[in-house]
Amino acid sequence: MTDFLGLSAEECTQLLRQMMVSRRFEEKAAEAYQTGKIGGFCHLYTGQEAVAVGSITPLREDDYIVTHYRDHAQAIVRGITPGAVMAELYGRVDGCSGGMGGSMHMFDKSLRFMGGHGIVGSHLPLAIGVGYSIRYREGDQAVLVVFGDSVVNIGAFHESMNMAARWRLPVIFLLENNKYGMGTEVSRVTSVRDLTKRGLAHDRLTTVSVDGMDVLAVRQVMDEALDRARTDKTPSFIEARCFRYMGHSMADPAHGTYRTKEEVESWRADDPILQFRARLVEAGRLTDEQYEDLDREAIAEAEASADFADASPVPDAGAIYRHIYSGPYPDSMTRRDGWREVV
Repeated sequence: MTDFLGLSAEECTQLLRQMMVSRRFEEKAAEAYQTGKIGGFCHLYTGQEAVAVGSITPLREDDYIVTHYRDHAQAIVRGITPGAVMAELYGRVDGCSGGMGGSMHMFDKSLRFMGGHGIVGSHLPLAIGVGYSIRYREGDQAVLVVFGDSVVNIGAFHESMNMAARWRLPVIFLLENNKYGMGTEVSRVTSVRDLTKRGLAHDRLTTVSVDGMDVLAVRQVMDEALDRARTDKTPSFIEARCFRYMGHSMADPAHGTYRTKEEVESWRADDPILQFRARLVEAGRLTDEQYEDLDREAIAEAEASADFADASPVPDAGAIYRHIYSGPYPDSMTRRDGWREVV
């Protein structure tokens, strides 16, 4: 892919920068979790940056994203500021979900980033609803729905694909196949090792597998899927073969339990950031000095996001009663004793 998909040196550098910001952000989030600033679940995206950057950057502003709980990097690439994402992880009011969602529920309606969903596979039918709305309104937007390999065994996955194919909906199903559903290797729980075969049952659904550690490869198949969604009004199923360098969550070790150290190190040798850097340097599109500058900027941005989160206040006690009803809220919802009266 020597032509870099027709992207300029500046555009390629921006792809690299976004991957680096995502990586440094997750490293800072891991540090914050270990020092007790982040509570609850925390699922890191380290190692999978090429999938987020390659799939999200081709989207238009009026396209939609519906994703799963490993969503920090996706939110940042879409345009939610690192500060707002980190503040959400900290449970602060300046978080993109007001500090009420946490790691698994990043959200920004203005960017058409429709979550962050914590229940495995639950968000696929929501993407179908968005796709049907686009079709009903005769629009040309697309919906990107992202999920992990465990979802391919869930009924909603098959139902959603069937509806998308039958109704010709502009939905792009993006499977991040990082080989493990929590601690279970995917081949132990699926009837087929080639997960793309799950898409072959549906007419009008284009199925493709791509190297998810190669940002340009992901970008290319995403460009093609978007063209089908806009012109043919047909869905696509993309398997991005990738690997997370960290555990399933911060409570899970990176290796030594269900993954060997050697397996993790072999995938680290194919690091999406380092391999793209090498290609750009070889092509004369990037210097080592420019890379170091980008890394310093990424580190500074991650540090600034933590400072922003630290400075943001915690939600007041009454926040727990908000966003339950669409409004207007009963006066009694603002008081704990009033809440008991309503119940």
